Amino acid sequence: MNILVINAGSSSLKYQLFNMQTREVLAKGLCERIGIDGRIKHTASGREEYIKDILMADHASAIRVVTELLIGRETGVLNSMQEINAVGHRVVHGGEFFSHSVFIDETVLKAIEQCVPLAPLHNPPNLVGIKACQAVMGDIPQVAVFDTAVHQSIPKKAYLYALPYEYYEKYKIRRYGFHGTSVRFVSQRAAELLGKPLDSLKLIVCHMGNGTSVTAMNMGQSFDTSMGFTPLEGVPMGTRSGNIDPTILEFVMQHEGISISDMLSVLNKKSGVLGISGVSSDFRDLHDAAEQGNERARAALEVFAHSVRKTIGGYAAIMGGCDAIVFTAGIGENNCEMREWICRDLGFMGFDFDPSKNNVRCEAFISAKFSRGKLMVVPTNEELVIARDTEVIVTARIKDAFSERRQLDGQPIHPITGGLFRDDL
Repeated sequence: MNILVINAGSSSLKYQLFNMQTREVLAKGLCERIGIDGRIKHTASGREEYIKDILMADHASAIRVVTELLIGRETGVLNSMQEINAVGHRVVHGGEFFSHSVFIDETVLKAIEQCVPLAPLHNPPNLVGIKACQAVMGDIPQVAVFDTAVHQSIPKKAYLYALPYEYYEKYKIRRYGFHGTSVRFVSQRAAELLGKPLDSLKLIVCHMGNGTSVTAMNMGQSFDTSMGFTPLEGVPMGTRSGNIDPTILEFVMQHEGISISDMLSVLNKKSGVLGISGVSSDFRDLHDAAEQGNERARAALEVFAHSVRKTIGGYAAIMGGCDAIVFTAGIGENNCEMREWICRDLGFMGFDFDPSKNNVRCEAFISAKFSRGKLMVVPTNEELVIARDTEVIVTARIKDAFSERRQLDGQPIHPITGGLFRDDL
């Protein structure tokens, strides 16, 4: 089965094509400046990278360009579009509607639309990507995989805010959490490396990129997570403030004479380590500046590390312990210095850090040999999670349809397979 994974932004579209039998990425790429002029970067297995300016008036145009490249003589890996068996879409917000990935139909589309007020920057382009694929690919099955879905297991005591309860009832104001697809992949892979079932472990997953979240995975389920109603809550990030006293908003707005939309722009785009340092939102730049004596850059790094450590400690407390702390995403996978700042002096929790193991940018244990708790680096692969979910859901629907057809025809059905599975699925 070949599955195309789509991640649509407002003016961009990322894609990867998977062969699910081998788990190989056959091709991947990025369409940029959609609706402006258009540019595509496309890489196919065994072929040179293809980069070209191509007019893409909308996302449907971008999908047409992608499919043409996938079957093109010089750029392609398929003989025809019919070899694309399904499409999996990353959708940021599923609200309380979805606790797992789903086959896309009209009911699902309406529910995603209802979640637009909860993710006004993300869900609209996600919807555009789905509808563009429908327009270009017709009846090819499509699946939605939600960033928020895994966090629907969070108990009410963790997702409710201490606001008038009517705001939750009327507007569904609650903690939703994000980075769920990454958390699923990383926690499952960590369990495999630890040689234990996921549902027997207490893990803390630190997804640290320009957006950062920390998640408590208790016996295979999300138990609490640092991002909340929006991705703005939690630890400080590249440009996002994270948790602050809400009265700061009124104070700054009055003294600076700015609107609430201006204030939210400051919190989302001008705060975080960028706001503290005045240097950059890129942690590599901050480390360089700190080494050159820039005190604000060093302060930004220390604030970030302090907040992540504090969150780790809190999550260990609510789970009654922790078996492993797992680092992933851009900073988590590649920033050795930040990992050391966070892991230093966690011996009181049973986590003994080994600096000699930390100079890695790959899957690794970075805890000391006899550490009771494990410190781990696990690179994430959100696209593979989307492809896997899509494969499972589409295969199940094929099985159900095949069984139903055989029942209607009065034919016997295999009690386990339903007579479905063939080697070419």
